[in-house]
Amino acid sequence: MARIIAARFQEQEQVTQVLEAMQDAGVAQERVSSFYVNPPGQHNLYSIGGDREDSPGAHETGTGVATGVATGGAVGAAVGLTGVPVFGPVGPAVGALVGAHIGGLIGSLSQMKEKGETEASTPEAAGSDNAMHQRKAGMMLAVAVGVADPAGPDEDEIVRIMRVFGGHDIEEAEGNIVSGNWEDFDPLSAPRPLGATSALVSPAAH
Repeated sequence: MARIIAARFQEQEQVTQVLEAMQDAGVAQERVSSFYVNPPGQHNLYSIGGDREDSPGAHETGTGVATGVATGGAVGAAVGLTGVPVFGPVGPAVGALVGAHIGGLIGSLSQMKEKGETEASTPEAAGSDNAMHQRKAGMMLAVAVGVADPAGPDEDEIVRIMRVFGGHDIEEAEGNIVSGNWEDFDPLSAPRPLGATSALVSPAAH
């Protein structure tokens, strides 16, 4: 596996300019991969669509349903007892069923999380998959820099070229770029920023 530096670009024209600049700098074409990253939730990793088997914001709804059913059932049964003179012995049973149903709905909703909401009660709250640690949509250009190539530019020069032509969210990774294809790229993986992103340099004049 090689060290990879990647950046996001807004327009295809920017990517074309970077590709030309990389070639002029001596970067082998097979070491460079460019592709479009879809918006979060639209990577179609499953046959029915979507990126995940379960919604990150709803993975605790099962716990909420169980809690709500138990609580709602108990409350419903107690309320049903007051209806014994009218409904007879079925009053508590009917009350329990209605209470369990309503309690389950309320419990599931209470456990759902909005986008960006973390699970503060857990040690790994900062790394929760419901937190906003996803790539933005756009053109991605990646270069394998951990490859022995005496004639090619160093990593600093590659990063400089990316920034010159408007590269955003520059990140680092390990992987395999083969014949211009980043074979093991995972759109769901959390990107690792390449240090502190500095102010972008204005595009070079041609």
